[in-house]
Amino acid sequence: MLWPMLAVALGFLGIAVLGLLGIRVFVEARRLGLEVARTTERINRAAEDLERAATGLARTGETLRP
Repeated sequence: MLWPMLAVALGFLGIAVLGLLGIRVFVEARRLGLEVARTTERINRAAEDLERAATGLARTGETLRP
């Protein structure tokens, strides 16, 4: 009777560990997704700033050559 109870306890413990690891993976994936979204927003803002600067430069006819 000891071995079946031990097997059930170890099985339950294994499932609990896998559940906790799954939760950690979910939390880290969510954090990574938020970081990617923030970085994408920053890149889009930088691209808009660059486009605005290039438009203004093209309107004045100036070049970057000395």
